[in-house]
Amino acid sequence: MEYRIEHDALGEVRVPAERSWGAQTQRSVGNFPIGVGRETMPPEIIRAFGLLKKAAARANRALKPEKMTEEKLLRISEVCDEIAAGGLAEEFPLVVWQTGSGTQTNMNVNEVVANRGNAAAGRSLLHPNDDVNMSQSSNDTFPTAMHIAAALILTEKLLPALDKLIGTLERLEGENADAVKCGRTHLMDATPLSFAQEISGWRSSLADDGEMIRRSLEPLYALALGGTAVGTGLNAPKGFGEAAAKELADMTGLPFRSAENKFHALSSRDELVFSHGALKALAADLMKMANDIRWLASGPRLGLGEITIPENEPGSSIMPGKVNPTQCEAVTMVAVQVMGNDVSVGFAASQGNFQLNVFLPVLIYNYLQSARLLAEAMASFEARCVSGIRANREKMRANLNASLMLVTALSPRIGYENAAKTAQKAHREGLTLKEACLALGYLTEEEFDDLFHPEQMI
Repeated sequence: MEYRIEHDALGEVRVPAERSWGAQTQRSVGNFPIGVGRETMPPEIIRAFGLLKKAAARANRALKPEKMTEEKLLRISEVCDEIAAGGLAEEFPLVVWQTGSGTQTNMNVNEVVANRGNAAAGRSLLHPNDDVNMSQSSNDTFPTAMHIAAALILTEKLLPALDKLIGTLERLEGENADAVKCGRTHLMDATPLSFAQEISGWRSSLADDGEMIRRSLEPLYALALGGTAVGTGLNAPKGFGEAAAKELADMTGLPFRSAENKFHALSSRDELVFSHGALKALAADLMKMANDIRWLASGPRLGLGEITIPENEPGSSIMPGKVNPTQCEAVTMVAVQVMGNDVSVGFAASQGNFQLNVFLPVLIYNYLQSARLLAEAMASFEARCVSGIRANREKMRANLNASLMLVTALSPRIGYENAAKTAQKAHREGLTLKEACLALGYLTEEEFDDLFHPEQMI
């Protein structure tokens, strides 16, 4: 392999000749051989940095035109556009397990932008610190990139997937309004409801989760950029944070703004804790819904069997013909991962000391993993399971008619205790409720038939 010599404040470093990064990136590659190839900085963060560096250059052009020339802005913007579009991924090799402020990733981006910009210019035009990092510090850029990445993944990926799943549930509600079935509490038979009502519970839970996630976006729009090293804004011109935030808002269409208190913006990560809490709420409701679906589809002959779901693949290497609720299982595993991630996010956010939190990479790694997994799991769940749910109305009717809890309809006439005796006699002796009630003499056949209408109990 051929190398070239790069240098930083500590001296000279050999860098692979084909790579665009510089000395500080190469030092990080050598100093943190932890999770290499598996746990690199999320692409959402690299994209956010591409947007951020371009916005900062534009703000500097307006506020410091003597230093940020039009040519420098052009070259920075060209490379940043490529990064933001997902290009140059091979130039960002650094792992999550690095400095807790994310300094090396900030410098990785600075070096790549500078070196590629210089290559395009045909001369040494850009310096990674003096130009690409102008008016910035890793301490305000990395928290800013975290908020940008979180807001984008929620608005572009997670919420659209959630809304599509909710829409499919709304369709299923409309198709199943006349399907009456047995309700269940404590996994035991309960009074009837329609299948549409049961679906509405799932749909309403997910809709509430969506509203909570949308509310959690508002704090994420506040950006630390402009605080520089400790929140004072040292070396940044007046109005830089506001100007850069406006540029980011124009680029993304999201209402980014400069955080009012930069000391808070650098040292506290409460906005991401709040937002991930909403993701955990979504995970909990998806867990419940997926479990309900696989219980209702259990069987096909010896379980509840009240619904059918798509048969996507064989379920056993030894039992021919077996099909399992694999999409439900994938969703529930994702939910478990998100709940575990929430612990990491909370612990990481609690570790701010003085003017900086230094658990930033692990926090955003877990946050983005949760959002990405939830979005992809919901899309797969909707397409390969929920959209194909069909009510087994015959089985629903049979289960309902066999339920002892229909005796609840008799309670207003014969009283709770006599209704309980009726259910207990029917259960012990294998009778229908009608047979038990008539045998006990609580009602005549005509009176029973007048009261007993399960479809009216919903």
